[in-house]
Amino acid sequence: MASITIKDMTVSYNKGKTLVLDNLSLKVEDGEFCVFLGPSGCGKTTAMHCIAGLLKPQGGEIYFGDKLVTAPRKGVFEQPQERNIAMVFQEYALYPHMTVRQNMSFALETMKTPKDEIARRVEAMADMLAITPLLDRRPAQLSGGQRQRVALGRAMVRDANVFMLDEPLGNLDAKLREQVRYELKKIQRKLGITTVYVTHDQTEAMTMADHIVLMNGGHIVQEGTPSDLYDHPVNLFAAIFLGTPKINQFDCVVTKKNGAWFFEHEYFTLPVPQDMVECVKPYEGKVIILGIRPSDLVLVEGSGEGCITGVVDGVEPLGEAYLVYLKVGEQVIVFKYNGEQDSFSGQLNLRPNAAKIHLFDKDTENRINA
Repeated sequence: MASITIKDMTVSYNKGKTLVLDNLSLKVEDGEFCVFLGPSGCGKTTAMHCIAGLLKPQGGEIYFGDKLVTAPRKGVFEQPQERNIAMVFQEYALYPHMTVRQNMSFALETMKTPKDEIARRVEAMADMLAITPLLDRRPAQLSGGQRQRVALGRAMVRDANVFMLDEPLGNLDAKLREQVRYELKKIQRKLGITTVYVTHDQTEAMTMADHIVLMNGGHIVQEGTPSDLYDHPVNLFAAIFLGTPKINQFDCVVTKKNGAWFFEHEYFTLPVPQDMVECVKPYEGKVIILGIRPSDLVLVEGSGEGCITGVVDGVEPLGEAYLVYLKVGEQVIVFKYNGEQDSFSGQLNLRPNAAKIHLFDKDTENRINA
């Protein structure tokens, strides 16, 4: 196994006019499950391809452990087949004329692995992925989920140093995606293999990652554990991208009245929590963005200061909860309700959890509170 270190990696096209990755630096620890997360075009797949050796960056260095595998300015570029990596793509790319057993054995056979060792590894991985009954079938005889598990097994059976997955669950239906997601994480923990996983799906990132690298516009916006990014987003982009439904946003003016501090909105007034007073003092009289996640609102009786009052605009039952859409003025916000009430109409009064309020600078969109 190996850690991955990237130093100042730059990728551009059109003779430098189109910058895809801009001085990207990060460390993926040995045995870590690292997820590259971000919208389409943010550079996450490009970064993975550079790590794999499928793409040569214009600048920077990449290390596997202590070994330098990419350094354009030093004339170092190790070919993909020399990096001992295993890759799985969204498209299964299985050999249609081979059985599952032959597909999983192929890479080991080209590496001249002894036959008994090949059989042992293939059968052990097939058992781990619950595809043993499928070993003598061909891909055309398998469902989409079964094919994806075969593709995973074919990659993981190789005993690689680094496992790389580029949106591997994208072709699966929701139920199967949840099942394979669980199995994949369990296998990765068991094998202890360093894994880089690319996705635009924040649910996949939150449920699978030890380490999330959130990207946008060729830069790393924020990295850390799932709870780091969810509870303490560094800017408004991170707050919006992590969390379903997305965070509610309000433009509020910071005001001081009779020694007390408030967030003044056109339709409500909220007291500033005591632990946030110092960070909002520089914004007195200015507009800031106040963010509240739908699950951090509580239904209360009575309106007034400290409450957000809205008119029910729609309801989505989720089984274990309801998503209630309310109009606050012309703005529509979302409230996630987990209580016993099963019908919603007219006005509702919501009180934000003061400990879960997120504040952002209106101009820079960077986080204000700690």
